[in-house]
Amino acid sequence: MTDTSQSGTVHVINGPNLNLLGTREPAIYGRTTLADIEALCRSTCERHGFTLVFGQSNHEGELVDMIHAARNSLGVVLNAAAYTHTSVALADAIKAVGVSAIEVHLSNVFAREAFRHHSYISSVARGVICGLGAEGYRLAIDALAQARVS
Repeated sequence: MTDTSQSGTVHVINGPNLNLLGTREPAIYGRTTLADIEALCRSTCERHGFTLVFGQSNHEGELVDMIHAARNSLGVVLNAAAYTHTSVALADAIKAVGVSAIEVHLSNVFAREAFRHHSYISSVARGVICGLGAEGYRLAIDALAQARVS
């Protein structure tokens, strides 16, 4: 039975260029596709009894709308990609809806270019996972599940 007071729904939201995973810069991002990540997230959510809403957009406003749609959910796993380093709007959306968010990055952003070291999302996120590839998504969903029972 789904808890309607705080939905057992997890929203996994992916930003620009992540639709190209598997072929985009495999030395950095690996060969895992976005469909592979969705399958991993779906199986992790099923293990916890959660419903998964999975999305990707290359457009900042659509990502804001996805965050708004997660308002009454258990939480958001957000890989904002390049918008991590530029988007006050995404950070404001997380604050506005008051949803628990975990920021995820496939690569270790701190081992890359200096501009990637700053995140507008981190200050409004419950936690940050980076550098663990697709496994970071599973860990983020597990963290949301743990927070639910704490």
